[in-house]
Amino acid sequence: MFSPNKSFLWITLILIVTVPVFSIALSQSDDPMACNLEAPESPTTVNLIAWAGLSIYFYNDEFAKCNDVENLEFDAQILDFSSVVEQVRLALSAGGESPYQIVHASNTELVEWGFAGWLLPLNDLIGKYGEEYDLDDHSATAWEGATINGQIYGVPFRANTLHLWYRTDLFEEYGLEPPSTYDEVMAACEVLKDEPSINLPFTMQVHAGWAWDIRFFSFIRSFGGDYLNDDNTPAFNGPEGLAAATKIKEVIDACMGPEGITYSIDDSANGLANGTIAFIHTWAGQGAIFEDPDTSNVVGLIESAPAAAPNPGGPLGGSAWHDYFTIPATSDVDPDLVFRVIMEATDRQSQEEGAKIHPMTRLSVPEQLSNAAAINETIVNGVGIYDANPAIVLAQTAIGNWLPFIGTGEMTPQEALDRAAEEYIVEATAQGYLP
Repeated sequence: MFSPNKSFLWITLILIVTVPVFSIALSQSDDPMACNLEAPESPTTVNLIAWAGLSIYFYNDEFAKCNDVENLEFDAQILDFSSVVEQVRLALSAGGESPYQIVHASNTELVEWGFAGWLLPLNDLIGKYGEEYDLDDHSATAWEGATINGQIYGVPFRANTLHLWYRTDLFEEYGLEPPSTYDEVMAACEVLKDEPSINLPFTMQVHAGWAWDIRFFSFIRSFGGDYLNDDNTPAFNGPEGLAAATKIKEVIDACMGPEGITYSIDDSANGLANGTIAFIHTWAGQGAIFEDPDTSNVVGLIESAPAAAPNPGGPLGGSAWHDYFTIPATSDVDPDLVFRVIMEATDRQSQEEGAKIHPMTRLSVPEQLSNAAAINETIVNGVGIYDANPAIVLAQTAIGNWLPFIGTGEMTPQEALDRAAEEYIVEATAQGYLP
């Protein structure tokens, strides 16, 4: 009998770009890499919505193998992250039949949508197919991230964190070691700022409200704080939050400036790959870009390091994320069939192949990426994940709305945090999380 009772953690990347809808038909066979399902009795379409990334392209191909099953068609809508979240919220909150049968979610979205009742609990299906698909092979940490009040709402398919990537040639030339704290990050920026071959010494993503939220979360946790108190009152505008926001602003001023705060995930990765940035803090799965001669001018010169600690002696500034395939509660397609489609795409053979691109969630899949040590150390000594509390979603939104004014200098850190707290209190009160 399946039971998620093993502990381990892997990481992977979320790239945020926009690509078109597409389906790919592949041949079905007895090959374990094929989609080996019995044909449904009537024509059935399974639609996926997901945000783009190298591993999503891979999984799309795995799902699309089911197109060779009679009466079964798979289709995918793959968009940027913000568009996916917006469309899913609109579709699932409307109350009618979901246009999607499979929805991509990370820890945060799964908590929001699970508490809202928009997702189907998968406990019975996991129990039914757990042994056949060896679901005990997924890490316990991944299953825990999908569990709310004992109900499991998602199937884990990849893991993720953020850590450092740096140019070894420049670090060796200037006698630098990979920074272990953000004070050391700023010291390295001071050394590298006049290097003529680069435009910026360092970037971390604060180009959007959600990026500020992710950054602030890792900083406040490193300083020993958190978003909310036990009674759901805001804690993020207290001393630890002020220390975190102040440190972020210091790093922006020392390393990035007005240009750097506009750099997206792709901008940072491309800047390191084309040699115009010396080091970056970004998602773990970017390694494929740096090692591909078609996308990198510095192949063989990029190495990884664990995330730096915002607070010296505190947790490293990298969170522990997982991504999940979920099933909307209002889908009109047989959830048993949809679940088995997910099983075929995320089985051990599929994850072994996918691990060549990103770390996966199955414990039996060997490490295949050069940054595995940086990933594991960041996860073990990092800041973890958001608490499974739906009120935190409101705090995230408020933080994303107001902290960008810190980067532009339009507000002080305390002013922005206090405005975010005011917004959060209004929304949390309206939704019943505060009296």
